[in-house]
Amino acid sequence: MGFRPQRGPDGQVLEPVDELPPWRMLIPLGIQHVLAMYAGAVAVPLVVGGALIAAGKLDPSHLGYLVTADLFVAGIATIIQSIGFKYFGVRLPLMQGCTFAAVSPMIVIGSTYGVTAIYGAVIASGVFMMALAPLFARLVRFFPPLVTGTVILIIGLSLMGVAANWVAGGLVTEAGAAPANVGLAAGVLLFIVLIERFAPPVLARVSILLGIVVGTLVAIPFGMTHWNKVGDASWVGVTTPFYFGFPVFEISAVVSMCIVALVIMTETTGDILAIGEITKTKVDGRRLADGLRADGLSTMLGGVFNTFPYTAFAQNVGLVSITGVRSRYVATLAGGILLILGLTPKMGAIVEGIPQPVLGGAGIALFGMVAASGVRTLSTVKFNNKNILIVAISLGIAMIPIVRDDFYNAFPTWFKTIFHSGISAGAITAILLNLLLNSDKVRAQEAAKGDDGIAGHDAVREAPQVHPIGEAADVPR
Repeated sequence: MGFRPQRGPDGQVLEPVDELPPWRMLIPLGIQHVLAMYAGAVAVPLVVGGALIAAGKLDPSHLGYLVTADLFVAGIATIIQSIGFKYFGVRLPLMQGCTFAAVSPMIVIGSTYGVTAIYGAVIASGVFMMALAPLFARLVRFFPPLVTGTVILIIGLSLMGVAANWVAGGLVTEAGAAPANVGLAAGVLLFIVLIERFAPPVLARVSILLGIVVGTLVAIPFGMTHWNKVGDASWVGVTTPFYFGFPVFEISAVVSMCIVALVIMTETTGDILAIGEITKTKVDGRRLADGLRADGLSTMLGGVFNTFPYTAFAQNVGLVSITGVRSRYVATLAGGILLILGLTPKMGAIVEGIPQPVLGGAGIALFGMVAASGVRTLSTVKFNNKNILIVAISLGIAMIPIVRDDFYNAFPTWFKTIFHSGISAGAITAILLNLLLNSDKVRAQEAAKGDDGIAGHDAVREAPQVHPIGEAADVPR
């Protein structure tokens, strides 16, 4: 991590993820994580809330409440995931936020049955995720480096569209991104690169934070900041359970959200394995089950506190890779900051006023690092023709809904729920192709005749792509 190794009560050197950085580093690193994920964190309540307002199912005055409730629960979810307690929490530096995978189904549910039906479905899906976590975690053996690297690469590439929209100031239109926005984003990105190249290590670790701060200061004279809501925002805001009424459990809505829960668990598994690769921490079935259970608990709390399903945020995975700081307590502090923002709407309004092009410049670096981490994992794989085909097809299928988000509009809702997410579509494809092309039977045949001229024993040693990440004894609880 770059700090002097720390020792636990037993005198043994702590793993980097368990080290506690000094406060002078912990605070800016935590703020950096919050700024990296803030725009994505508030996007889901803004999109869902806006759609429900348009449908006449929600009063416009409640939109701000949805945002603060989201930040409040995101803080709790992050603390649960990073600190952890018995059976819950992966204990790695992961930030939690509302998932985009649930946006379309929640809008349909809310428009048809009302807001309380959304929260009933969210609570039910959270319970479903907790119950399914041990079984789902057993699938970790289907995530060897070939699949893991492919999924991490897909995660990074899929987020580039988010960065592009940030650079454009919210959404890229047919007119394209304004040159001023692109210039500001490029300046932030260049500043981050210069800090990484010339600044001392203590500053390089917070290069993203410094880039966002300097970019915001530069944007002020050009009127690109948006702090008009700060004056109207209150200093204290309390999130109360069942603010909109007690949840309603509609069967079709619950089934729809449980399907979404499978997508969330797939994406979270990819993020957990990615952060495990970056922090050089072994992720076995038990640890993965704890992380997935934490997602389910956070999602259930989301339904209780008037917000939505939660998952690990991939942009913060890239931030860990850039800074090289692996401590989970950085994420814990960031979760505390989110809690404070959720309880003080005025502070949230200040952060919300940061120009999106500034976040876009930083996002290009963050999301690019996620993709690069996937490439690094794939570099450990023996690339015979079969493995190249697995990566190629998985990337191709994952990119289809990313480059054309209307591609699956003619398909049933259940199909769109799964395949409209490039991450889940690519992950499912990579797993299935790996099982088909690298099964035990195929490996035995390759061992007998050799593959691409490789001796049989080398084929067995170098080409296996279906194996457990954890030890055999590490079974889910």
